[in-house]
Amino acid sequence: MSRLIEHTIQNVKPLDQNAMSLAQARQDTLTKPTGSLGKLEELSIHLAGIQGRSNPQISQKAIVIMVADHGVVAEGTSAYPQEVTAQMVLNFVRGGAAINVISRQIGARVVVVDIGISADIESFPNVVHRKVASGTQNMCRGPAMTLVQAEHAIETGIETISSEISRGLDIVGTGDMGIGNTTASSAICAVMTGKTAAEVTGRGTGLDDKQLQHKVEIINRALLVNKPEAIKPLEVLAKVGGLEIGGLAGVMLGAASHRLPVMIDGFISGAAALIVAGLCPRCKDYLIAAHASLEPGHKYMLENLGVEPLMNLNMRLGEGTGAALGIFLAETSCRLLSEMATFAEAGVSNKGN
Repeated sequence: MSRLIEHTIQNVKPLDQNAMSLAQARQDTLTKPTGSLGKLEELSIHLAGIQGRSNPQISQKAIVIMVADHGVVAEGTSAYPQEVTAQMVLNFVRGGAAINVISRQIGARVVVVDIGISADIESFPNVVHRKVASGTQNMCRGPAMTLVQAEHAIETGIETISSEISRGLDIVGTGDMGIGNTTASSAICAVMTGKTAAEVTGRGTGLDDKQLQHKVEIINRALLVNKPEAIKPLEVLAKVGGLEIGGLAGVMLGAASHRLPVMIDGFISGAAALIVAGLCPRCKDYLIAAHASLEPGHKYMLENLGVEPLMNLNMRLGEGTGAALGIFLAETSCRLLSEMATFAEAGVSNKGN
């Protein structure tokens, strides 16, 4: 494992229990029945522990979208052709995608990173060009990437979030784009959760029953060829993962090392979270699950990570759309904690007074 990855892992510290206790104490004095704001109360306390301050603040926000292609699409596992990956990047930078709409609404900047698109998009404006490789190899025929490439992908994520933090950042949401990435994510999910490919594999971009069965067969073939082991998360990433999944794992790891909350999106972000949790279990404390994806494997991912989603909107788009909505809720929870009046401040009688 590289020095950068090892150093970043060592810098991930436990949640600040004192800040969480103080946040809980304030919650208990606000003008409402105790616990009546449910998950919003819990979220504000969690954010206090992450940020290390009893009055957590969320003002500066970013969605980091890692983009890459997958060699396994040659096996016909996606309803869309591979060139859609680059075409969607152009849509992102032009501001026309769903993630752009939601990000504008919540006031978040969108950071698009080419970490492994097969096409040459150097001419595209407003893209962070950090290509590790021009897509992965076909995991049915051997490893999707080398261990060096897997490490490089994680390092790219760490460096990306460090750069964004230097611009000012209170929370990051993870997003993805890459035709074929639900196939890679399903393979990672099967390995890391111990479930079968059939249990964790969904329709992705809209496969019919026959295509779904073919996708499961392809994943099983890749697992048989590569024999990934859950106790070796870096090898799992290299054997059946994707470059954008590695990049997102690096974003999560780097954010945790800076006490920055990570709002994870759906299935692809969940695969990255499984990898980073395997590398650094303490990182799980810094992950907030925005929503429950319709992809069947997502619930197993969240169970494995020990996190509960904030929402269930039957979404499965990716791009970071769920994460952006989760960031809105996170900011709301912080505002409620800091801006609501206490019983004493409002002159309202508390329970038993």
